[in-house]
Amino acid sequence: MSILIKNVKVVGSPGISEKDKLSVLIENGIIAEIAKSVSAKAKESIDGEGLFLIPGLVDLHAHFREPGFENKETVETGAHAALHGGYVACMTMPNTNPPCDNASVVQNILEKASKIPFYLFPCGTISKQREGKELAEMAELKRAGCRAVSDDGDYVEDALLTRHAMEYVSMLDLLYISHAEDRALSRNGVMNEGKVSTRLGLRGIPNMAEAVAVARDLTLAEFTGARLHIAHVSTREAVSLIRAAKRKGVKVTAEVTPHHLIFTDEALTAYDTNFKVNPPLRQEEDIKSLREGLLDGTIDCIATDHAPHREEEKDLDFEEAPFGTTGLETAFSAVLTELYHKRKALSLADIVRLMSRRPAELLGAAEFGLIKKGIEANVALVDLAKEWTVKKDYFQSRSKNSCFIGQNLKGQVVLTISKGKVWKFV
Repeated sequence: MSILIKNVKVVGSPGISEKDKLSVLIENGIIAEIAKSVSAKAKESIDGEGLFLIPGLVDLHAHFREPGFENKETVETGAHAALHGGYVACMTMPNTNPPCDNASVVQNILEKASKIPFYLFPCGTISKQREGKELAEMAELKRAGCRAVSDDGDYVEDALLTRHAMEYVSMLDLLYISHAEDRALSRNGVMNEGKVSTRLGLRGIPNMAEAVAVARDLTLAEFTGARLHIAHVSTREAVSLIRAAKRKGVKVTAEVTPHHLIFTDEALTAYDTNFKVNPPLRQEEDIKSLREGLLDGTIDCIATDHAPHREEEKDLDFEEAPFGTTGLETAFSAVLTELYHKRKALSLADIVRLMSRRPAELLGAAEFGLIKKGIEANVALVDLAKEWTVKKDYFQSRSKNSCFIGQNLKGQVVLTISKGKVWKFV
């Protein structure tokens, strides 16, 4: 199978200017040639006039829900949602049923993923059953294919257990991903603690719940030498702590989601449960710090925290509805709209680095995040000028609980090529 993409501008290709219109030839799933003119004939020809070819996106934080919650998402539907959004690889979180705490669960997920032209990296658990009481068999998880461990959805409260976990991940060269939330401080909260929560009569989650947890984990990471990754950073305090730790040489990285970069807690005024996320949407000062953290390298990448839930669950009263929003299908467009078009804070090359190259590096997956001759074609074709409104019928995900429904966005993925297969959406 050969594919020729003509008249396209290429981003993420070493030594190639983003201003040049080029032709990219893909043969048997491999990038065979990048040049101003390609004479070879191809079975499929795609006109890229007015479009950009970027490396396929890589997400460090997604929930595909399988096993155990297939009514919300499956490996197959999650992969289709990811491809729809320009992603070619995702790390899936282990809060499934059963949890991803042993080799058999990991192998089952990988077997299902092998049937789809998409790359999936299951994250193992830190503790058995995610109970925070006994360490999971991390060496077994690594042999099965895990590159990271996390009890995502829960914070490992036991500091001694966390120390031992970090010592193990340091020896095994795994990534320790922390869901930084001190439950003694956030207990029963459903949104950010502040003036808006008081006005709405909803229980709040204070910034300190994240800050205290981040501070402890940074201290333990410095002591053990573990590679620590802070998931879905949402507060200005956490950004300051991570920045200071990086300056000290602590092996810490961090991610932020599009919804935490864009929406404040004012979005919850209408009690729309699609805006009920964990950590919660914070205040304008927090968003300012998150954006500054992206620009100065304190925050390494943008992740989606794609968290699908069924409509009937999200239709419950605000306090009863589950936390989470889908994100894979809107992340690129949302970031492009807010930080490229509107604020001009990031270039397209910056977005590619934050959403493709850097997360690939943290995964230890050097084969992603680049476009160059001789490597597998895992790319996305994007229209930066396309203006569109997010509607429920847009989603490939099994669940439609997106906080971006009704939002006007600028920029859209036209097609994704993953493992040599073309997925067209526009």
